[in-house]
This record gives sequence, structure tokens and C-alpha cells, in this order.
Amino acid sequence: MRKYIFGPVPSRRLGMSLGIDIVPAKVCSLDCVYCEVGKTTNLSIERDIFFDVQELFAEIEDYFNHHPDPDYITFSGSGEPTLNAKINDILAFIKDKRPHVPVAILTNGTLLSHQIVRSSIMAADLVLPSLDAATEKTFKRINRPHKSIDLKSHIQGLIDFRQEYSGMIYLEVFILPGYNDNIVDLLALKDVLLKINPKEIHLNTLDRPGLLPSLRSATREELERIRELWAMKNIVIISSPQGWTNLTTQGDDALTTIMETISRRPCTLEDLTQLLGMHVNEVNKYLRILKEKKQIEIFSQDRGIFYKKLLNAQDTPS
Repeated sequence: MRKYIFGPVPSRRLGMSLGIDIVPAKVCSLDCVYCEVGKTTNLSIERDIFFDVQELFAEIEDYFNHHPDPDYITFSGSGEPTLNAKINDILAFIKDKRPHVPVAILTNGTLLSHQIVRSSIMAADLVLPSLDAATEKTFKRINRPHKSIDLKSHIQGLIDFRQEYSGMIYLEVFILPGYNDNIVDLLALKDVLLKINPKEIHLNTLDRPGLLPSLRSATREELERIRELWAMKNIVIISSPQGWTNLTTQGDDALTTIMETISRRPCTLEDLTQLLGMHVNEVNKYLRILKEKKQIEIFSQDRGIFYKKLLNAQDTPS
């Protein structure tokens, strides 16, 4: 099993994406109530090296030598990737080996208030930061940040990065009904989004149950109303995973393996990750596809969120 790379997995925004996970689970500067990877166990803003990057370079080199190039190489995974102090070296290695393959970075953006962090990711082709709130109360309620993170500085970091960075920025806003969909929060967000001025604004919402049982997904209609309220031409709604059905053979094999596993007994995300030896993000992607195909059922018990095969669903993907 690879330690640092996973996939390629289907992405709604990036096609078939090879994941690069450079932070241990679950080290992050935020503890978002909706995080699909799970609760943050090490809430931190301290940058570290975490592991010998030569091990990662060997994994990447081996992948390039034995597989076709993915559509994207994406920094994502178990925590906040900019916490890895070697991210610039890792980026440089990838761009040297595969300069024609675009590289994306999924980040919560909280460390972009630091010049050294902004400078470390300039070689990326696409950066996808997030901003779910523009008021302090809502920011703390949704994102539950490290105590030293200041929302004003966080927002200014995003503005500064937009001015300094020549690549593409897709800014994600995660909508949680009852949290940040009121008129005060939405208008505050619009004001900040206009100042950041990303290439695209991605409206997203829950795809699976969050960390709190009270959370629910925003409906397509609710997201459309927000788009109308903001009246900005660069808003993209990405809540529906349509178009994920054209998978490689590797993807079909993963779907079949997951279905065969949960047909025997219901499993949590953590169960599937351990049983199948797959990365948590990889399992999550395929669970979304199976949900969209209406082949699995999701329910909650004391131990967490469970997935099971729906009655009459096929074991192999259709």
C-alpha cells in the first residue's frame, strides 16, 4: 500500500486525479463540522516536515513509470497540505518530472496570511481554497479554527494571494443550512468574494452526513437562490456528482470491491479504509458515486456513519 499517494480517483472538478497526501491524519488548522475525513485530532498551525520527502518522491516516480498520466495531480488528503514545510520542494519535483500535468492544491486557505506559505505554492496550476463565512461568529461555529487564527487575517491572506498568484483560483463556499445561509452571512460573504475575485466561486454542500447530527445538505433550489442573490457570473454549483459514471477499469474495480464488502456487513468510512487498504479520500469518492447510482444506503449509529448495500442493488457497478 502506498503511504503518500492515492488514486487516481474521479473528481467533480478535476477529472481523474492522482492524490498527494503530505500531512498525517488528521492534522489541520480547522476542525470543520462538515469535514468528510473526520474530526481534527491535531488542531495546529505549526508547519513541519512530517516525513522524509525522498520516500514520497520514490512513490511518485514509481507511479509515473508504471501508469498513464492522470488529468490532475492534487494535493489533498488527511489534513491541511500547506502545513507541510516541504510543499514547495514537492511541487518542484512533480513539475520537473511531469511539467505537462497540471497540479492542484486543495487548501482551507488559513495559512495564506503568511507570505512564506503563499510563496511556497506559486508553482501550482490551480489552487482551491475555501471560505465558508465572513463573520467571526459563523466562522467559529462552522470551521472551529485554531485559537490563533483571525478571520480578518484569513480573508486578507486570500486577497493577497489572489493579487500575487498568476494561476487559477477556484474558491469554494460550503453552504450549511441554519449556519451560513442567512441574509447577513450571505451578504457579508458576497462582499468578501468580490474583493478576492477568484476565477470561479464553487458553491458546495454536504454529500454525506457531517460530524454533527443536526447538519443537512442544501438543496439545489437553495443553492440556486444564493447564486441569484449574489448575482455573480463566476458561480458554479457543484453539489451534484453528475458525470462521474465514466470511470477507468481501476475505478470500476474499486466500486465493485466496496459494494462486495458492504453487501456482507455495513461499514463506516474508517472500516472501509482499513479493510480495503485504500485512502480515505479514495473511498469517499467511490461512496459518492454509489450514492448517486442509488446503490447504497447511509445510516447513523453510535459508532458513526455506516454504509450498506441497498436491497436489489447490483454488486457490480452499472
